[in-house]
Amino acid sequence: MTPTPLRLAARDALALTELPAKLSAVAALDLTAPCGAELALTPPTPLPGRPARPELIPPSQLAQRGLGTREGRAALIHALAHIELNAIDLALDIVWRFAGLPDAFYRDWLGVAQEEAEHFQLLNAHLNTLGHQYGDFPAHNGLWDMAERTADDLLARLALVPRTLEARGLDVSPGIQAKLRQVGDLDAVAILDVILRDEIGHVALGVRWFAEFCAARGLEPVAHAEALRLAYRAPRPRGPFNLAARRQAGFADAELAALDAR
Repeated sequence: MTPTPLRLAARDALALTELPAKLSAVAALDLTAPCGAELALTPPTPLPGRPARPELIPPSQLAQRGLGTREGRAALIHALAHIELNAIDLALDIVWRFAGLPDAFYRDWLGVAQEEAEHFQLLNAHLNTLGHQYGDFPAHNGLWDMAERTADDLLARLALVPRTLEARGLDVSPGIQAKLRQVGDLDAVAILDVILRDEIGHVALGVRWFAEFCAARGLEPVAHAEALRLAYRAPRPRGPFNLAARRQAGFADAELAALDAR
């Protein structure tokens, strides 16, 4: 039987609305299968597939809860799980959406989708130990909003999602871990150790592929990333910055120095 091209499989997984089905489909992706780089695919319906919960509301309406209570810790873990679920969808979306790219590009991002699914499952299992499940708290749609805004520009997608929004995750992880450590949630700290390690690799893929595609177009990556940030009105990165993690992810010293000087 001819295997389903990976880009088509990614599109179909993205459209799944039931979490168990989506997670199973992502885990089942065979990264040795043909990619189908040449395929002209139509958008799935829905885009992306989502469970009925959580309710999505503007970020400004999300309640701020302290970590000193079980409910507060559960809300934080839920927010992190929501980020990871969005990250699965983002990785699937970049694979099906952009045709004609190297097979290695598609395989890289499907590997990311599989790791993000593992992160979601770790967080959701921990959320269950706190008496909650995914969907119990409201969430926002900021990550997917950026995916929609960059749907027609591969360089903008790479610059503003892995290089900007996901790199922000590298910056905030140590502070979140410190707060969780203070309230004694060492299991959550250990999960975030795994996620931070993997996310450095995910951001590194964004940095590397963005630089490679910029070079092919005669563009200087750092300057073009800033131009795209301004053009798309993306948030300016703000400190404190996890410079060590960003350096591991491939950010140039000059770009890190410029960030740290702000």
